[in-house]
Amino acid sequence: MPVDPASLSIVLYPDPILRKRAAPIDEIDSEVRAVAQRMIEIMDQEEGIGLAAPQVGLPWRLFVTRVPQIEIDDLGDEEIDRASIEPVVYINPTLQNPQGAPTPMKEGCLSIPNIRGEVLRPPTITVHAMDLEGNEFTRTLSGLAARCVQHEYDHLEGILILDRFTQMARLRNRSLIRALERGR
Repeated sequence: MPVDPASLSIVLYPDPILRKRAAPIDEIDSEVRAVAQRMIEIMDQEEGIGLAAPQVGLPWRLFVTRVPQIEIDDLGDEEIDRASIEPVVYINPTLQNPQGAPTPMKEGCLSIPNIRGEVLRPPTITVHAMDLEGNEFTRTLSGLAARCVQHEYDHLEGILILDRFTQMARLRNRSLIRALERGR
């Protein structure tokens, strides 16, 4: 059944599609390109840095990112967005070669509004995927870009930040998560 990219919007937890493993994309056609473009628009409108196809209701192995370049100000205590890179589309991605001890960082998710918590992830990861032209590429990413790619890849596997929260983050967010599950 054809997808109308204009009809796509953020799917919110606890929608069941967020818990399903996404299927590979067999052919990169005009529909896939239009969906990817619409996902970039939604991600930018929502001021996110990544968005996976299941988050817009599609069980496809596709995600997009636009990770800002973060610099620490002169005092070293505040992160400032100085610029952002072009969006990147990842089709049928695989993750390889995680490097470094998992480090904690607060994460949020466009599909789980108003909930943030610490998640442990390796600081460096290699991703292999295809672009919108069907060209394969491999990138090794660190820092926020590595975290973002791992977060979006989790969506393709049906895994949410709620599953990766540290125990303290789970406890802090317990009532907010229950409220979302009850539809409030």
